[in-house]
Amino acid sequence: MNPLRNYIIENILPKVEMPGQYIGKECNSVRKEHSDVDVKIVLAFPDTYSIGMSHAGIQILYGLLNDREDTVCERAFAPLSDMEALLRDHKLSLFSLETYTPLKEFDIVGFSVQYELSYTNILNMLDMSNISVMSADREESDPFVIAGGAVAISPEPLAEFIDVFLVGDGEESLPQLIELFKEMKHQKLSRKERLFSIARKIKNAYVPSQYEVFYNSDDTIKKVQPKVSGIPSTVRSAVVEDLNAAYYPVKPVIPFVKTIHERISIEIMRGCTQGCRFCQAGMSKRPTRPRTVENILRLAEQSYANTGYNEISLMSLSVSDYPHLGQLMERMNLAFTPRHVNIAFPSLRVNEQLALLPSMLNTVRKSGLTIALEAAKPSLRRVINKNITNEDFFRGIEEAFKLGWNLVKLYFMIGLPTETDDDIEAIAELAYDVSDVMKKIRGNYGQINISIAPFIPKAHTPYQWQPMVSMERIKEIREKLFNRIKRKSIRIKFHKAERSIMEGIFARGDRRLGKVIYTAWRNGCKFDAWEDHFQFQKWMDAFHAADIDWNFYIYRERKMDEVFPWEHINCGVIRPFLIQESERSLQREITEDCRLSRCPECGSCARSKYF
Repeated sequence: MNPLRNYIIENILPKVEMPGQYIGKECNSVRKEHSDVDVKIVLAFPDTYSIGMSHAGIQILYGLLNDREDTVCERAFAPLSDMEALLRDHKLSLFSLETYTPLKEFDIVGFSVQYELSYTNILNMLDMSNISVMSADREESDPFVIAGGAVAISPEPLAEFIDVFLVGDGEESLPQLIELFKEMKHQKLSRKERLFSIARKIKNAYVPSQYEVFYNSDDTIKKVQPKVSGIPSTVRSAVVEDLNAAYYPVKPVIPFVKTIHERISIEIMRGCTQGCRFCQAGMSKRPTRPRTVENILRLAEQSYANTGYNEISLMSLSVSDYPHLGQLMERMNLAFTPRHVNIAFPSLRVNEQLALLPSMLNTVRKSGLTIALEAAKPSLRRVINKNITNEDFFRGIEEAFKLGWNLVKLYFMIGLPTETDDDIEAIAELAYDVSDVMKKIRGNYGQINISIAPFIPKAHTPYQWQPMVSMERIKEIREKLFNRIKRKSIRIKFHKAERSIMEGIFARGDRRLGKVIYTAWRNGCKFDAWEDHFQFQKWMDAFHAADIDWNFYIYRERKMDEVFPWEHINCGVIRPFLIQESERSLQREITEDCRLSRCPECGSCARSKYF
């Protein structure tokens, strides 16, 4: 047994909560001899094991890289406070699960960054690994710290800490980086030479140290440009063009302990062209790329044989837009209902198909029906380009209750552009109406769970120019809804206003915010996405110490010609399209799905003259 692993199992794990998350050796995990490979990479998820192991991207990249003979890929997660304290007390570095190798001994530490409130965890994991948190301070022997995931398209707040961002689909860009890194390693290039080579040769790689930011007198961005010639001025997002040919892990790692999602997850389609104006993923992941029904069935069968999970979740940004959904569900039900395997959708879009979906999902267990309405009134839905009707919605709800569903989960946003008090009142009215439908059909009020989150303007969307609603208004709306909704069968979950404000700041932030992140982390901030860990006052103190006005990042309306901190990251959608959508939003004009209508010339595919 590895001496370090033996020491940790005997002296540390008996003293921590849920030790199974630190032990490794799970079913389908991969262990290789480090001396047999050219490149050693550890995938680091800046949150707990139970959250990270539920993320499909980690499983995909882990399997993809370990399929390579030249690469070993292992995993690490953010330890909880009890484990961190013990590791620090025993002067032990953060280690990988597979071989208990300290992270500092890998060639590459790759962070999968899915949300802004995990930034301090990145710094904490680096510090626990004895790796300098500042990119500029790393030595020749230190691993390269890379990052990908959802926030890589607006990377500047992390620019001082990350050596390389891989923008877009990791299945496309990460193997390219491995190949180049292997080549550079054999050439014995210096760290500086490697960074330059990555920035020059990989079109989807953003190396912050190779770019310089210039500011105007009003603190807005003047320009972001390469420091030397040979570096591209714009970094393009990587795109997997054919999802059927893309790698999928049919032998995912099966955790020993309970995780957020314990099921098989199969991505049936990537991308979305519905054009919801608030949705960063929908704008940046275009165009749509569906898997074939045959491919999905094959992946489902193989994954079930290798895991034995009793639920299969079909994932997409908009599942009900999958072009062969009826055929897929018929064949999935035929194959898996006899085995008592549930087929689930994460959430459903409201359209004329919604009334058919409950019967498609009439499988072993009738779990809750999850619907992201976002706005209760049709007029506000037109503002955000959700062209859905209450008639379609209630027809689907009625069908679900008739077929035995007892729970409906509804998602709403508050603080949307043009929102009024009437739009807030409409949330309460709609919740009562849905509960009443159950009463009419089954004789008792239906269970309605409402999740409400403040609208956060995001980069690369038509709302990137918009101010965010104030903290005072968020709290006012929260109080209104809790006072208005008194029926016991209707439950409300409201996102904490302060955390939404922090997310809003970093969603459109620049690299000056690195000072704030560093100061907040040094003052004890971590696990900021967790309500019981989030310390808003420490964040306010960090802004004060850095002499940065956080209001600048969320409460001002930006001019249409303002240069943004993410301007040098190209996700496909072009500025003229986003401006057009911003204007159409205020006119309550719907932009139709380009799969069913004309091309809007968004710039994301070859149909556009801007491509």
